Amino acid sequence: MFNQTNINLGKERSVIREIFEYANARKKEIGAENVFDFSLGNPSVPAPECVRKEIGNLISNTSPETLHGYTSAAGAPEVRAAVADYIAKSFGVPMRPELVYMTCGAAASLTATLNALCNAGDEVIVIAPYFPEYRVFIEAAGATVVTVRADENFHIDLEAISRAVGENTKAIIMNSPNNPTGAVYCAEELAGLAALLKSVNAKRNSPVYLIADEPYRELIYGAKVPYPMCYYPNTVLCYSFSKSLSLAGERIGYVAVHPDCIGAEELFFAICGAGRALGYVCAPALFQRVIAKCLGKSSDINVYKKNRDLLYDALTEYGFSCVSPEGAFYLFVQSPEADAKAFSERAKRHELLIVPSDSFGITGYARISYCVDGEMIERSLPAFKALAKEYCLKG
Repeated sequence: MFNQTNINLGKERSVIREIFEYANARKKEIGAENVFDFSLGNPSVPAPECVRKEIGNLISNTSPETLHGYTSAAGAPEVRAAVADYIAKSFGVPMRPELVYMTCGAAASLTATLNALCNAGDEVIVIAPYFPEYRVFIEAAGATVVTVRADENFHIDLEAISRAVGENTKAIIMNSPNNPTGAVYCAEELAGLAALLKSVNAKRNSPVYLIADEPYRELIYGAKVPYPMCYYPNTVLCYSFSKSLSLAGERIGYVAVHPDCIGAEELFFAICGAGRALGYVCAPALFQRVIAKCLGKSSDINVYKKNRDLLYDALTEYGFSCVSPEGAFYLFVQSPEADAKAFSERAKRHELLIVPSDSFGITGYARISYCVDGEMIERSLPAFKALAKEYCLKG
């Protein structure tokens, strides 16, 4: 009677969300202070002062019709112009407002882009480990997921990508800083990827597009995040303010198409059409205007750095093998046993709620979100130490 694919998606929510819901139930049973929930990438740092100030300013000085009314389907013209100007001044890409589409967060950015690009039979390459919803978004767009494993340091493996690119490859999704590893792809990697794709394109009638998913761009700890559009013109950049401005629940972001992208205008119209078909027109009006005044700003990431250092230092001391994050707010920990799901279940016995890596496209790891209260991390350390002892690690 109903769409079976969507029934299955509704019944089988993401592993991350399932653990988050379990955490909420467990907190009611034994008290929130006794549950160590590291499941969700939900920013714990307050939005920067510019956000609060601009909300107040808009509420006080803007008519309700403008403040809460519909904007143009692709976004308020002045907001799109502000985003384009910011990209041009910050990264040297001659972005035009006509190629900026305001969206309801990163999910809308990605789904609109994928539905604009993909036809039946197309393939989209993802670099594992990857955000689990990529698979859902790609398959919903009618394309096929092709998984390429990152190298041993969780950076781009150009040889593996070269082997995976075929005649049906429509796009590659790149996520840096990366969820779940915290890896930041360097300039040499982007230059290498661009050279590879340009070589591939020379033998094709249409290019392979690069979809750059960048919600964590500002969340870095000494690393530099090169701007993908500066290396490869056939790039669509999907951005969200959920992490940088701690506005996850407000669902605000944008898609920007490189002005030198092959078929840029037509691709932008396809993104507009996809947004229309998916019901994503007119992103939240208030927060469109808020972010226009806060471009380039970020929450206090020093809090995340402190959390990262505390958790990484403690877990490695206890004997766990961890990837040192260069950005984002996730710690990727190698499971002491082959089955990461079993590791996650054993952690639950200590009220430690971590996410096994299987849904991220690889096995043998778990993701720990450290965008949490630092005091919770402190309280959780004896539990992590006890868990390490169960595995006879050096701690």
